[in-house]
Amino acid sequence: MRKYFLIIVLSIFVGNVFGQAINDSIAIIQLLEKESRTWRNGDTKGHAECWQIRPYNRIWVTPENRKLIDVPPSMIMNPAPGISGKGGLAVLSDIKMNIYNGTAWVSHDEVSIATDGKESYSHEMRFLEKVEMEWKLIGQSMYSYTPEKTGSDTTSYINVVDIASGQIETVLAVNKHLEAPNWHRDNYLILNSYGRLTTLDLETKELKLLNTGHAIDLNNDHGLSPDHKSIAISNFDQRGASFDSFVSSIYVLPVEGGEPRKVSSEKICFWHGWSPDGKTLAYTGLMDGDFDIYTIDINGGPATQLTNTKGLDDGPDYSYDGKYIYFNSYRTGHMQIWRMLADGSNPEQLTFDEHSNWFAHPSPDNKWIVYIAYIHDQEQNHLFGKEVKLRLMNLETKEITDLTPVFYGGQGTINVPSWSPDSKKIAFVSYSIK
Repeated sequence: MRKYFLIIVLSIFVGNVFGQAINDSIAIIQLLEKESRTWRNGDTKGHAECWQIRPYNRIWVTPENRKLIDVPPSMIMNPAPGISGKGGLAVLSDIKMNIYNGTAWVSHDEVSIATDGKESYSHEMRFLEKVEMEWKLIGQSMYSYTPEKTGSDTTSYINVVDIASGQIETVLAVNKHLEAPNWHRDNYLILNSYGRLTTLDLETKELKLLNTGHAIDLNNDHGLSPDHKSIAISNFDQRGASFDSFVSSIYVLPVEGGEPRKVSSEKICFWHGWSPDGKTLAYTGLMDGDFDIYTIDINGGPATQLTNTKGLDDGPDYSYDGKYIYFNSYRTGHMQIWRMLADGSNPEQLTFDEHSNWFAHPSPDNKWIVYIAYIHDQEQNHLFGKEVKLRLMNLETKEITDLTPVFYGGQGTINVPSWSPDSKKIAFVSYSIK
């Protein structure tokens, strides 16, 4: 009996130790992510919280083919104006760590992507201490290097951002162009790439081609039905040198793949929203030389025009209670976020800033919208390869906050609804170029 008792006690002890090690590992990785994000955001207070001043602080930086620089800790805690806050994203990989008695060292590789899409690479060693039950950085060594060329001009980073913490997880980096993630409740993303749809399993990170039948020239306007059993797609049935010779049609097919059924009848239609009752699709269409917002029955038939203003109206997306359609509009001479009642009445402007704001997506709990903001005015263009950031609006207070630092993205980042089903996270794509 005593033998079994000792085994049980030992098992509990080992389990607790192992569990604590896992918790420490997660906390350390979250700290490293916060340290990177706050530096890029110019959040000097948040960045200083990641560090602990000690008499033995050392921060060594070795730029490629240059001598080591001994950075004073004061520069990290109180950086001079203009040093931090330059935006960009970072991806950590090959993380190894050792944790012992309130101290830890972590080695990892880092890819930093600047707001112009250019990458830089470093091998890094981090040193940490646990201070009042929280991990803090006390030292760092960074060595810059140039990797072998990949042979691809573009790298797509499929990311997930937590709206409460701002923590960004890069789910996958792939050396090809992927765009516009939808988030299926079965824990996978649907993206488009080179005219086809691809699924990304968020657990296994496996990419699979999704069968869309004869529709194999898709753009990045696609999305899930409210019950997640079907998907709407926008396919170029015909290409040409101008919109006069283009044909873009909306189709619906089973989410597991199959032959699509055509819904739209006009020449230029780009899907963007699905009503909560599953009966109506909202899309952007071109008629009489102007892009406006239309709705159409899921079974086809005549379309209903909801907007009729000079300038582009685009990106219609239903609120989850069916009351509103959110969209972006150039009707004031500057691209801003608007909403209207689902029948097109009572348009209301929601953003009033210097950014070019596009593609507002309401959260499933109806508390937020996320949208992409171009830092510089793009007029009526939604281009790839620009400085952008994701912003979050509280729909009760109308308060707007930055959800991400400025990064290299634009067309393809969040063209379509990409909220997690629990309204806690958002999937988006950022890019780098060689």
